[in-house]
Formats: sequence, C-alpha cells, structure tokens
Amino acid sequence: MKPRQTCRKTPPGFTLIELMLSLAIVAVLITATVSLYRWSRMRAWTSLSSQNLHQLVIANLAYASDNAGYFCPAQEPQNLRRWHGSRTTTEEEFKPENGFLTPYLGKERKLETCPLLLKALTGGQSFEDGAGGYGYNAAYIGGRPGDTYAPVAMLDVAVPGRTIMFATTALSKAEGVQEYPFAEPWFAPTEKGERAYDLQPSVHFRADGKAIVAWCDGRISIEAPAPFKDTNYYGGNNEKDRIGWFGPEEENGFWNPESPAVLNGWTPPPEGTSAKSGGSPLAGAENADQNK
Repeated sequence: MKPRQTCRKTPPGFTLIELMLSLAIVAVLITATVSLYRWSRMRAWTSLSSQNLHQLVIANLAYASDNAGYFCPAQEPQNLRRWHGSRTTTEEEFKPENGFLTPYLGKERKLETCPLLLKALTGGQSFEDGAGGYGYNAAYIGGRPGDTYAPVAMLDVAVPGRTIMFATTALSKAEGVQEYPFAEPWFAPTEKGERAYDLQPSVHFRADGKAIVAWCDGRISIEAPAPFKDTNYYGGNNEKDRIGWFGPEEENGFWNPESPAVLNGWTPPPEGTSAKSGGSPLAGAENADQNK
C-alpha cells in the first residue's frame, strides 16, 4: 500500500493592491515625520533668534542706563567702530569685538549668530561680519535724521512698543545673501524728516517667510512683509531673497518714533492693497512673543 500523500496549502501572499497600499502608508508617514522635523527645527531656530534679539534690546537699555539715557550709537565718524564690532583701519573688515554694545553682551562679549541666517547665507563673508544676522535701527535710534552718529535718548521714544530697535537683517547682492548690521527704513530722511532718497531694504524675512523684530520696549514679534520692491544697488533680487520692509511706508512707519503709525497705531490694509498710508489707531505689529 502506498503511503497517503498530504497536500500542504501555501499561505496566500500579499496582493499587488495590498503592497501598493502599504507603500503609500509608509510614504505618508515619512512625509509627516520630515514635515514635523522641519517644523520643529524652524520653531527652535526662531526661538533662539528671538532670544538673541531680546538680549540685544536688554544690552542697549543697559548701555543707555550707563550713558545718561542715550542709546548705543550705530556707528562713529571715523568708520572704525559700530554697535557690533570694530576695526583698526578702513581697509580691514569689522571684527566682533570692541563694539559699542559688546561689553553688554555677557561674559563672551559676543552675540550668537542667528541659525536662520547661516542657512540663508550664499554671498560669502560680509564686510559687516559680526552682527550675528541682526540689524539696528540706525536711522532713528542709533542715529537721527541730520546726524547719523548721534543716538536718541530713551525719553525721545514716545511709544517704545511700536518703535523698531533691532530686526533680522541681511543684504541681497548679486553674489547672494550677505550679513548686514542695519535695519534700513523705507527711505533716507533729511534733517527735517523728509524723503531724501530710497534705501535698499535689509529686513530679512527668513523665519518661515517672516521677520523677527525687537521693539524698544523689549517685545519680540513676528512680522509679515509688505509688497517687495525692486530697489537694489548691488544687483540682488529682494523678492527672491525675501528681503524688504513691513508696516506702512508713510514717514518711515515703525522706524520713526514720530510717525503716525507709531504715535497713533496702524492697522494693516486688506490683502492686495498698498501699505503706504496709515489706518485706524490700532497697533499694527503682530505680537508673537518668543521670549518664553
């Protein structure tokens, strides 16, 4: 008698549809993980940059306390010393030492470079190296219309919560994005505050398309850009590099302590319209405190 042969059934495998569905689920999970990582990293970088800006405001207030209430100068006539550093001759680059604010920046006397700037830099080393990727309101705080070397006093700023002190900055040049130490207003003001000529923008909207701003009262906010302009004296592309202004242009907006936007407040216009003139007496700064 022949032994009985048993037939073993092979367990069914995955169908093509099941394999495709599994791969699609894995792809979605990978995409979600990468997006979460990028979001977390951007949030961390934005928080660190906000802390740096807050440190700059505290340093400037400490400087004013030691200097009869006057803020730190943005620069001096010999062009050898700025708020962030110095050099021995005009042929040299600025070094992050012996600046007007450096004694007030802790034990290291140096500001940590903004991680968002390091990600954006493409134009090589800047002639203004050492500012950490932050710019000072040199036109109205570290200087004044008619005298770029004479800073204003704390009492000259009637509404510090609507007056810019520092912001994330950079310069758009043909070679790419470079570090720049001043937050330039819309135009260069004459001694009487009138428009002398247009300035190239320097506020850098590198925090997920927005700029981080430090106000004279120490508040930190995240600001969306106004429509980008083409004014560029170095062959750069402002819109491509996300460098421009925010708020109203009238009388230099939030840069000027005596502008209508600062004294009366400002409401952003409806999307798609110009931000040239002021609005209702409400604060226009988007408050997004990052100091926590």
